[in-house]
Amino acid sequence: MEKIISTDIRYQDLAEKRFNKRFTGKPEYIWIPRSTEDVVDAVQESVNSNRRLVVRSGGHCLEGFVSDPEVQVLVDMSLMSNIYYDTEKSAIAVEAGATVGEMYRKFFLSWGVVLPAGEHPDIGIGGHVLGGAFGFLCREYGLAADYLYGVELVVVDASGRAHSVIATREENDPNRDLWWAHTGGGGGNFGIVTRYWLRSPGSGGSDPFTTLPKAPKTITTFRVSWDWNNFDEALFSRLVRNFGDWAQNNSGPESPARQLFSLLFLNHRNLGKLEMKGVTTAGPGAMQLIDEHLASVADPLDLRYERQIEETAWLQFALNPFPELFQPGYDKVNAKVKDAMLRRPFSDTQIATIFKYLTSNDPVGGGLGMATYGGQVNATQPGATASAQRDCILDIACNTGWAGSDGEAPSLNWVRNFYKDLFAASGGVPVPDEQNGGCMINHPDTRPCRSKMEQFGHPLANPVLRGQLSASAAGQTTMGPHQRVPSRLVDPVTACRGGNNCRQNVGLQFSGESDMREIGERIKRNLSCLRFDIVE
Repeated sequence: MEKIISTDIRYQDLAEKRFNKRFTGKPEYIWIPRSTEDVVDAVQESVNSNRRLVVRSGGHCLEGFVSDPEVQVLVDMSLMSNIYYDTEKSAIAVEAGATVGEMYRKFFLSWGVVLPAGEHPDIGIGGHVLGGAFGFLCREYGLAADYLYGVELVVVDASGRAHSVIATREENDPNRDLWWAHTGGGGGNFGIVTRYWLRSPGSGGSDPFTTLPKAPKTITTFRVSWDWNNFDEALFSRLVRNFGDWAQNNSGPESPARQLFSLLFLNHRNLGKLEMKGVTTAGPGAMQLIDEHLASVADPLDLRYERQIEETAWLQFALNPFPELFQPGYDKVNAKVKDAMLRRPFSDTQIATIFKYLTSNDPVGGGLGMATYGGQVNATQPGATASAQRDCILDIACNTGWAGSDGEAPSLNWVRNFYKDLFAASGGVPVPDEQNGGCMINHPDTRPCRSKMEQFGHPLANPVLRGQLSASAAGQTTMGPHQRVPSRLVDPVTACRGGNNCRQNVGLQFSGESDMREIGERIKRNLSCLRFDIVE
């Protein structure tokens, strides 16, 4: 395994590999491992030299966890991209450096199966599965994490020794809680993931063709757009309300519409259009689902619109979905995204807030995106995985992007105030309640709330940072007082006791302090070291 330093011709390409150009880092050197043993060596070297280590798979993290000036060592997983059927585990193994697109291609061409993962083919699978992972097929098949059978990761024990460990969902696996933590607990909290094993719950046998859901033969897409100038506040409110009502009425696990996934793009008026896009895997029944969806959302507006319908083969769509969304240059901008999950549609007050910000005179680009959720995602019980949002109907995101440095301040001010006012009733963030479902750990927001060390609202932050967590029954400890404290620390299985901006990063939800303590103890038993930063 080579140590790539700044004079190497590969260094610049690797150092600048990131989706969000808002953040910049310059590590002292970069490792490109080819095996789990290489990752162990890289981690051990950083432990011995007391250097801050981060890991990257696809580079699609929304925040600067990897592209950070404080990072000293970067482990890039790109060359660990093998995908194969493991006969011993009767599961398909995927190394953490593979991209979603590489996985889709290999799964389909080798076995005709699919994993309901992300929307863009360049997303790295390494950090994607750890946050639950949802995309175009989630309403029909659930989350990618629902299919996680096992995980291999590199951890550091209390003595400072780096080593690999495997955890599976088998009831008799002593590391089962560690497997559970990787089904939505977020990347970087437990070690460096090197490999996943994927298998449908309850599946058995040795036939790779039945290990995961059968891939759809075709995908039917639809597109609808309206001129912003045709909307006053009343008509705009009807559109948002119609979309939310449809999502609420069709979010059940057995909904006939679970084969349809829809996106409503409420762009800022500066961009000129409001848009809907969606996909369905219903084959011969696709047009009926699309017609019924538009009859509920678009037709009541009494505005003329043209719909564009296209049917493509599954793999062709998976490797180039909605080209206009991911056209060249989309990853050359600075961006800020603030996410939330909803259990109920937006209230009239919230819709008025949305209209206010989308029609403001601010010189910004961006808007509010609304994605239908639920379906088979909601078939899994909240405690079965670390992805606890199992009764939500929508995933929404306030977002903005800018090219030059002069656009940063107005864009950040606009999106932060938008989000704060949108969730004013719950303190400026979507605190889990009857309407809100919190946020996804893979859509973090790092705006500080109390202090730099507590910017993610870690309720165990003080004892962790002071090295006061005791060793678990397994003889492992999380962090000793002699170990380097990471400047960004996320624990997605606990809720925030700090300021309001902390709470938006809660990955799981709790009904009370006892639940928090129970989950906290469960994770503490399995954490080997909190030394690592986020896996993208």
